[in-house]
Amino acid sequence: MRRLLHLTGQHRTASVDRIFGLLLAFNAGAVNAGGLLVVHMYTSHMSGFASQVADGLVLGNVALLLGALGALLAFITGAATTAVIVHWAQRHHLRSAFALPLMLEAALLLVFGLLGAITLTWPTPFAVPLTVLLLSYIMGLQNALSSAMSHGKMRTTHMTGHVTDLGLELGRLLYRNARDTPVEQRVRANRVALRFYGGLIGMFIVGGVVGATGFKYIGFVWVVPLAALLLALSLPPFRRDMRRSVYLQLLLGSAARRFGRRVPPSGP
Repeated sequence: MRRLLHLTGQHRTASVDRIFGLLLAFNAGAVNAGGLLVVHMYTSHMSGFASQVADGLVLGNVALLLGALGALLAFITGAATTAVIVHWAQRHHLRSAFALPLMLEAALLLVFGLLGAITLTWPTPFAVPLTVLLLSYIMGLQNALSSAMSHGKMRTTHMTGHVTDLGLELGRLLYRNARDTPVEQRVRANRVALRFYGGLIGMFIVGGVVGATGFKYIGFVWVVPLAALLLALSLPPFRRDMRRSVYLQLLLGSAARRFGRRVPPSGP
């Protein structure tokens, strides 16, 4: 349990990164599968949306084209947001550089859980409801976070690459080296990677089962505990920064004073 308190901190081990990746894959599977029941599309499936752009252009289907462009732009914006937050935090020597995007994701999941039914009726210029753009933005935010933490080695909102890597490792595992093959030339599977890729795919599927079941029987509010978990994982490094970073203290203090001036006093 102690490891969970350092998942989004500055100093992490490879095993901690693997645990974090598994949790994010579960979260993405849950949001993706649950979102399908609500908006009837997979909001992390950017390959599909890119194909829809082409289909929309060829078929002259403006609604299809706009919807796909909206999802793509929302996903890209989410990824860009993560990059801005991480680089800003690192520039100011904050240990919560990877925790801050996760806190934002948790906050947006809370919004989705509490207001998702309302945003389904909010139109956008992209011919899809605001819910689609929100979920795509969240997925872009998370995928960029896992990529930044792993230096591009791990994606958690889509499994195509990991399924490919799993197949490669299985092929190496099944390959039979000739007896006279020198040791340094023998084909060997990376068993750690094999277990990790299998774990990511398994957690994505388990998350999908949980997400679809939650949406079917509970509704939007089922994501609130999931958002609370992400928030709990991201708070410890942020709290440490709050204690040690004078810059962050001044920044939040200034924001609080500015917000306080805008809120009129209550009472007579």
